Amino acid sequence: MAQNALARERLFALRETIARLEGKPAPALAAAEQEALAQGRKTRQERILPPLPFGVEFVDRALEGGLPLDGITEFRSALSRDAGAASGLAMAVAARLQKQESDAGRLMPLLWIGDAVGTLEAGRPYAPGLRDFGLCPERFLHAAPRKLDEALWLAEAAVESAAFSAVIFEVRGNPAHFGLTESRRLSLRAHAARRPLFLLRQAGVEEASSAALRLHVEPGPSGLRPLPDGSKLAGSIGNPIFRLTLEKSRNPAPLSFLLEWNPHEREFFSVTEPNLLRPPGEQSAHSGAQLPASANRSYRPQAMGALLAFERAS
Repeated sequence: MAQNALARERLFALRETIARLEGKPAPALAAAEQEALAQGRKTRQERILPPLPFGVEFVDRALEGGLPLDGITEFRSALSRDAGAASGLAMAVAARLQKQESDAGRLMPLLWIGDAVGTLEAGRPYAPGLRDFGLCPERFLHAAPRKLDEALWLAEAAVESAAFSAVIFEVRGNPAHFGLTESRRLSLRAHAARRPLFLLRQAGVEEASSAALRLHVEPGPSGLRPLPDGSKLAGSIGNPIFRLTLEKSRNPAPLSFLLEWNPHEREFFSVTEPNLLRPPGEQSAHSGAQLPASANRSYRPQAMGALLAFERAS
């Protein structure tokens, strides 16, 4: 026990030295651990927060209860065109967390830190759309730093302040200035403040990070919008569906599944492979104009043949 305590003290001293070299205050986690060791009031079990469940049994079982609320959860999209799906999942999880906080009598705001390059690709959050998606715009704050260093500093300060129910940190790709060291620093602050940080990585590849959980997000095809009588509204678009792949967790096997988000109930539902077949004669909601194939064009491609080199002029 004495050797373990000595090793922990050396680790805390090393963290403080690194913080002084960086010109920053000592990590809050080291101070919290030193106080816990001195007073003997807290144990590891007492510091663990209950996770945020998806509400789908087999998913929560695979995630050991749900998403951690005292660490980093990463939502990753591999392609730029899938950025809307990753953003939608982050907003759905944030809306579910807002509902949980409201039921407990806590009305804390949510902070979205946008990436300058990612905003050009995916756009900014839209207040009416947030409300339709299940979020409360009155408790939604959006920050748009010009540089990644400023965004990273803001994310650290926001998480450490514990003033927000959650912080969504948007990052485009795999920038060199946001690697394992920076994510470790964010993870320490989130753990010390007991607040979640959702890392939204657009068009990025898998890389080492301190995220406790990473989900690869792709859009899934939606069905028709259901009506109160159980029928389907022809030509409509139903609730958004996400195709999720569990890339990093304590679950050793990759797990892929489909979840439907109901913004009115703010709940997820398990979905099997959707039936994309529509009744005969019915078109999709935005299928576009049905135009006949072109014919009798004025220009036709030349017939293929042998191509010979011309003689040199000189």
